[in-house]
Amino acid sequence: MTITADALTGADWFTSSYSNDHPGGDCVEGARLADGVMAVRDSKDPHGLAFVVGGGPWAAFLDALTEGEV
Repeated sequence: MTITADALTGADWFTSSYSNDHPGGDCVEGARLADGVMAVRDSKDPHGLAFVVGGGPWAAFLDALTEGEV
Protein backbone atom coordinates (compact mmCIF):
# COMPACT_ATOMS: atom_id res chain seq x y z
CA MET A 1 0.00 0.00 0.00
CA THR A 2 1.17 3.55 -0.67
CA ILE A 3 0.13 6.43 1.57
CA THR A 4 1.47 9.89 2.34
CA ALA A 5 4.01 9.78 5.14
CA ASP A 6 2.14 12.58 6.92
CA ALA A 7 -0.90 10.29 7.25
CA LEU A 8 1.17 7.97 9.44
CA THR A 9 0.75 10.11 12.53
CA GLY A 10 2.88 9.00 15.43
CA ALA A 11 5.31 7.03 13.24
CA ASP A 12 8.82 7.05 14.71
CA TRP A 13 11.00 7.32 11.58
CA PHE A 14 14.62 6.17 11.60
CA THR A 15 17.34 6.24 8.92
CA SER A 16 18.44 2.92 7.50
CA SER A 17 21.93 1.88 8.55
CA TYR A 18 22.57 1.10 4.87
CA SER A 19 21.88 4.67 3.73
CA ASN A 20 24.89 6.78 2.88
CA ASP A 21 25.49 10.06 4.64
CA HIS A 22 26.73 12.11 1.69
CA PRO A 23 24.78 15.29 0.90
CA GLY A 24 22.05 14.40 -1.58
CA GLY A 25 22.77 10.71 -0.96
CA ASP A 26 20.36 7.82 -1.03
CA CYS A 27 18.63 7.85 2.32
CA VAL A 28 15.82 5.51 3.22
CA GLU A 29 13.84 5.91 6.41
CA GLY A 30 11.66 3.32 8.05
CA ALA A 31 9.03 3.26 10.76
CA ARG A 32 7.88 0.15 12.59
CA LEU A 33 4.12 0.13 12.92
CA ALA A 34 1.74 -2.19 14.76
CA ASP A 35 1.74 -5.95 14.09
CA GLY A 36 5.14 -5.99 12.38
CA VAL A 37 4.03 -3.67 9.60
CA MET A 38 6.83 -1.53 8.15
CA ALA A 39 6.63 1.88 6.47
CA VAL A 40 9.43 3.09 4.19
CA ARG A 41 9.98 6.59 2.78
CA ASP A 42 12.62 8.73 1.07
CA SER A 43 14.30 11.03 3.61
CA LYS A 44 14.61 13.76 0.96
CA ASP A 45 10.81 13.85 0.69
CA PRO A 46 9.56 13.24 4.25
CA HIS A 47 6.05 14.53 3.46
CA GLY A 48 5.77 12.50 0.25
CA LEU A 49 4.71 8.93 -0.30
CA ALA A 50 5.53 6.03 1.98
CA PHE A 51 5.28 2.34 1.19
CA VAL A 52 3.55 0.29 3.85
CA VAL A 53 4.40 -3.43 3.87
CA GLY A 54 2.75 -6.12 5.99
CA GLY A 55 4.78 -7.96 8.61
CA GLY A 56 4.97 -11.28 6.74
CA PRO A 57 6.11 -9.85 3.41
CA TRP A 58 8.57 -7.55 5.20
CA ALA A 59 10.10 -10.49 7.07
CA ALA A 60 10.37 -12.45 3.79
CA PHE A 61 12.10 -9.46 2.15
CA LEU A 62 14.62 -9.22 5.00
CA ASP A 63 15.25 -12.98 4.83
CA ALA A 64 15.90 -12.70 1.08
CA LEU A 65 18.36 -9.87 1.70
CA THR A 66 20.15 -11.90 4.34
CA GLU A 67 20.41 -14.86 1.98
CA GLY A 68 21.70 -12.66 -0.86
CA GLU A 69 18.66 -13.30 -3.04
CA VAL A 70 17.89 -9.62 -3.60
